[in-house]
Amino acid sequence: MSDQTRGILFVIAVIAITFIWLKFQPSTPPPQKQAQTAAKTAPAQTPGAGSAQPAAAVPGAAPAPQNVPAIHATTEKFVVVESGLYRVELSNHGAVVRSWKLKNYFDDQKNPQPLDLVNPDASQELGWPLSLMFSDPQLISQANSALYEVTPDGPNMSAPAEITFHWSDGHLDITKKLKFAQDYQLSLEVSASLDGRPLAPAVAWMGGFGDRAVSKASQFGTVFYKLGDNLNLLQYKKLGNPSNQIQPFEQAGPLQFTGIMDQFFTAAFIPDGTDLSLWHWTQWHHYTDSDSKPAADPAAEIAVGSASGGPVRARIYVGPKDLAILGKLQPSLEGLINFGFVSAISKALLFALQWLHRYIPNWGWAIVVLTLVINTAVFPLKMRSFRSMQEMQKIMPEMRQIQEKYKKYSMTDPRKKGMQEEMMALQQKHGISPFAQLGGCLPMLLQMPIWWALWRVLTGAIELRHAAWIGWIHDLSVRDPFYILPVAMAITMYLSTAMTPQSAAIDPAQQKMMRLMPLTIAALFFTYASGLNLYMLTSNLVGVAQQYYLNRTRPMPSNSPFKNKKKSQ
Repeated sequence: MSDQTRGILFVIAVIAITFIWLKFQPSTPPPQKQAQTAAKTAPAQTPGAGSAQPAAAVPGAAPAPQNVPAIHATTEKFVVVESGLYRVELSNHGAVVRSWKLKNYFDDQKNPQPLDLVNPDASQELGWPLSLMFSDPQLISQANSALYEVTPDGPNMSAPAEITFHWSDGHLDITKKLKFAQDYQLSLEVSASLDGRPLAPAVAWMGGFGDRAVSKASQFGTVFYKLGDNLNLLQYKKLGNPSNQIQPFEQAGPLQFTGIMDQFFTAAFIPDGTDLSLWHWTQWHHYTDSDSKPAADPAAEIAVGSASGGPVRARIYVGPKDLAILGKLQPSLEGLINFGFVSAISKALLFALQWLHRYIPNWGWAIVVLTLVINTAVFPLKMRSFRSMQEMQKIMPEMRQIQEKYKKYSMTDPRKKGMQEEMMALQQKHGISPFAQLGGCLPMLLQMPIWWALWRVLTGAIELRHAAWIGWIHDLSVRDPFYILPVAMAITMYLSTAMTPQSAAIDPAQQKMMRLMPLTIAALFFTYASGLNLYMLTSNLVGVAQQYYLNRTRPMPSNSPFKNKKKSQ
């Protein structure tokens, strides 16, 4: 049989299978059209939930007899679950979370209170954490506005604790089971049916997430999911349907984990017997700003459901992005702390800071001590570079002769390459490193990966959040409010560079550029974390002291062009 014949038979088989499947598959309108149609006839819906259609009835399930009894409470009740780490308040009105406070972390109020990861203002408008989502807006409204029966019936519970919410109107039947552990984890199981026919609900975290003081836009958040070996991070601008961000976009599973996070905290959903899929979108929270003007901020929204349909079973981690804690989870969530391409250096610096903090209670002084250790380790390299530069001064007459020899050739002339070859041969003859021309800049260049890694640590490590140093520095993870540290850092960086002799082999234009480079670098640090500026300031002060020592103990030769230049000035 020829390839052409096989291709024709294959197409015929595909068409036949498609027609057979369509004939026996129950007809349902497309999700977007279905939601639009239902929205016109549905009663008032939970705010912000009308556009979401992440889940539908399980296809192919046979309906059971419609004899489900009505089960509901008569009044709203609140249940509080506490452990040594958190205090969670739940309401049977929708079986949702109203407050999720972490006892070891505090907000930015004048009288600090335990940090609440739920924003009540946004949630009141958009929807609460652990709300339910269906493809039918009417089911969404019923599920999230119902008064559920709570078992056990008690206002306060201590973890470990298990709570069951159950509601039914005789047609729609929903059960939520929450099992809280003493750590930051809980187990979740949600099942739903309509007239005995199983549904596939999705559990949503709505109303934004995290520390409202992280940014002015209090509901900003990052949605993440791990599919295969790739961890994907989605800022709010990338959420939802590309053509309409308020329309949920499905990221099909099975996912290793998914969730939402801010700079220091996360709510992560981990499969627990159910393969998970993710829906994400953006909603807008409307509020009145400090000038009594109406304003709106985007809020990242997610819903997590079963990839194969049916009940949702998952473990949920709601807590700090602490490297030690996240690394112990299965699967590991260490990747949520984004250290970038310098991850190995960042982790080493974090471990070093944690070790120093055992003996130095103040994180700022721990950074100072770490800086001293790093600069002491780099000093031999700086001394070697300085000595190489001194050796360079001794051969300057010969280097000038070589430059004069090739002066008549233009830069594009192939013969000009001979000048560099002769200079390199001369340096090798006297055992001078080719990096000597960089002078004091070489140690600074080698420390740049450390600066970047430390910046990642100071902006991503939960240990540095709200960590004070002295006086006006109350949080080493954010910028200096008065810019005192970056200004002092810029001055000391320029002073250290000015004290470092530049090789006479470098032309004046390059020397000027090298002297201005510290000021250019310093300008970038005005928006960086105070902890990083503290590291740089300490490093510069140590550098000034080291350079003073080198200048006094190993001064430049008396015939050094650098010294002659200084005298002429």
